[in-house]
Amino acid sequence: MNERFPVTPRRRGEPPRPEDASRVGIMRRITKARLKYCGLGAMTEDVLVLVSELVTNSILHSGTTEISLKVTLQEGRLRINVHDGIEGSIKPKQPNDSAESGRGLALVSALVQENGGEWGVSEDGTTVWCLLLAREERK
Repeated sequence: MNERFPVTPRRRGEPPRPEDASRVGIMRRITKARLKYCGLGAMTEDVLVLVSELVTNSILHSGTTEISLKVTLQEGRLRINVHDGIEGSIKPKQPNDSAESGRGLALVSALVQENGGEWGVSEDGTTVWCLLLAREERK
């Protein structure tokens, strides 16, 4: 699966436009259908959280005009790539208890670890990736 979508440029601090924010749900639905098609329904809940967090992070923080989501299955591993084409560094924050945001990458890290995987960022910071052990549906 390889999906690309445009993102409307915005000023720092402005919320995303409704059509951009709605892309997160669209990417979730496409990913869910792909996982079901591949027999990986057992992974759906965790993978959809990862897709949501990574796509949302890219929409909110990259300043890009296009994002791509690629989900592939190879040799028993599911790989999720979110590419925004903007060089930078991506690091989990340490939000305080009253912060309303800033926990997304910590959640990504915990889910990936729980699923026996790993995650990271490309050297140039343009792509965030997760690699998980594939879990097939039990019949």
